[in-house]
Amino acid sequence: MAGLATVVGAAGFVGARLAGRLRAGGWEVYAPAKGDPDLLTRDLGTVFYCAGLTADYDARPFDTVEAHASLVSKVIRADRFTRLVYCSSTRLYDGQRKPQAHEAEPLVFDPADPRRVYDLSKALGENLSLARTGGRGAVARLSNVYDWADGAPGFLSEWLIAARATRDLKLNSSPNIARDYIHLDDAVAALIAIAAGQPQVYNVAAGALATNADIARVFEAAGWWVSFTGAANPLPPPNASVERLTALGVRARPVKDVVAAYLEGLKA
Repeated sequence: MAGLATVVGAAGFVGARLAGRLRAGGWEVYAPAKGDPDLLTRDLGTVFYCAGLTADYDARPFDTVEAHASLVSKVIRADRFTRLVYCSSTRLYDGQRKPQAHEAEPLVFDPADPRRVYDLSKALGENLSLARTGGRGAVARLSNVYDWADGAPGFLSEWLIAARATRDLKLNSSPNIARDYIHLDDAVAALIAIAAGQPQVYNVAAGALATNADIARVFEAAGWWVSFTGAANPLPPPNASVERLTALGVRARPVKDVVAAYLEGLKA
């Protein structure tokens, strides 16, 4: 599958890698800058909507709503696309106190919690993408995406980058915190596959939780020393089902395998 693709948020972490992968695969890629008026007037082909705020959403609630819901609503209303893949997050499952979360299950939110502006705005973007696109929209709920390129965001990304400079790592976190990690390249492969899939929600995840302690043991086996400053022991988040993603032929590599291979490369 190739053709015309529009990557909204192509300057961001996921969007930049996705745009590069699409071009390498023969796609014609339109990567509009923020505020580009052509986004609402030209043909867009397959839209990959990767715009969003993550780290500073609580300090910028109105910008968060604009990025997650307002802009995509304008794109949908302009109706210049053939397909739309909306990037959401498995963080929307955090309100579900259960071992596993499936895409078909209803979400749970507390609208009185000011920090839920992220979840609620993403949920609105999902609703518009699924219910207002005439069957042309799909949603990708991304779990914790990581990479080791300079500037890659997120706890594990920063951990991997720091490992290039020192074998003695002191991390401002707890060994007990568990997350589902997916490498950036696997997440990008999933987004491209979803563009050709059914108009539904897909968890873009590995389907397994790994604690910081689990990953630290991989580092220690490779010759690094890891310590943590915290001791928090929160309940783990729901484990995101990956049945739908697997049915598309995409299976994310286990985080411990990817980290082990990366560290071996650093030692070479």
